[in-house]
Amino acid sequence: MSDQLPATAAAPAAQGPAAPYDALLLLSFGGPEGPDDVVPFLENVTRGRGIPRERLKEVGQHYFGFGGVSPINAQNRALLDALRKDFAEHGLDLPVYWGNRNWAPYLTDVLREMAADGRRRIAVLATSAYASYSGCRQYRENLADALAALEQDGVAELPRVDKLRHYFNHPGFVRPMVDGVLAALESLPQDVRAGAHLAFTTHSIPTAAADTSGPVEDHTSDGEGGAYVKQHLDVARVIADAVRAETGTELPWELVYQSRSGAPHIPWLEPDICDHLEALHGAGAPAVVMVPIGFVSDHMEVMYDLDTEAVAKAAELGLPIARSATVGADPRFAAAVRELVLERAATERGEPAERCALGLLGPSHDLCPVGCCPARGARPAAAGADSPYA
Repeated sequence: MSDQLPATAAAPAAQGPAAPYDALLLLSFGGPEGPDDVVPFLENVTRGRGIPRERLKEVGQHYFGFGGVSPINAQNRALLDALRKDFAEHGLDLPVYWGNRNWAPYLTDVLREMAADGRRRIAVLATSAYASYSGCRQYRENLADALAALEQDGVAELPRVDKLRHYFNHPGFVRPMVDGVLAALESLPQDVRAGAHLAFTTHSIPTAAADTSGPVEDHTSDGEGGAYVKQHLDVARVIADAVRAETGTELPWELVYQSRSGAPHIPWLEPDICDHLEALHGAGAPAVVMVPIGFVSDHMEVMYDLDTEAVAKAAELGLPIARSATVGADPRFAAAVRELVLERAATERGEPAERCALGLLGPSHDLCPVGCCPARGARPAAAGADSPYA
């Protein structure tokens, strides 16, 4: 008797505007959904780094302060609903699945389910809009690991996975953030709005990882931050320009960082948001709007590092502060995802496709080239030019 699992019945060949794709996979980070989940979740996140369990319990206090529940899973469920609603309203017959890197529903389990459902060509949307190892390449490694697990299971026909391009400058991602800044400005006392500073925030990463982010031609060696910093600066500039056009006032702005972790002797991108608030207060800034452009939704890094720590720092300084909304499940973002799927589908069929992008950088590549956001150690990654899976 063969030790292979029986082949699943193939789904009908994909037809319509999404062809050749027969499913979309929403791929995210994952988070705990109760106090008992917190330490096991952090063990998943830090696996291989040798961090003691007691240290993880200390780190977990951020989650315990919110009942042990990360908001990211609920936000992904809301985005799933928004995507399914948008697809249905536009006649796009494309099922949407959801899998996580670090918590249930786990990616491998979901990819196994998709294969059993007969899905053979899968478009993948990662909930990370920018180029970096942790925001792109690592998700591609996770996809390769999941496909390898299915191969070990004896799945006769592995699905092909294609990661959708970076969407940091897609109008459906940017415009909701512009509206968020405008609403945050309105929430400030009227006498400080015109002088408010915009602090565009994103996750700090080691400068070495930032310098090698994106394709090889974008890599730097002087701490300038490669494609990761370049992309964030371009989006920040677009938003600041749009706010100026809407308000008639040019507000000063800067790209700053948050959520640093790791050994203190390793250089990470700076300045930190709390240090930046102190500097602005010292320079006489009347108010600040924090704009979390590096995050798709209000997950723990936004709720704790900004809404808790940074807000407390501003209160200590007596500095008026507001925080603009992330994109989350905004219908315009759901529409952008649909456009990204249809754009990539047309390209895969060899047809021309409109590729929407704001700013100076233009639309990102579809297929990550060799050397893009390199890993710390050699590991296979799917959905790229160096993928071991066709």
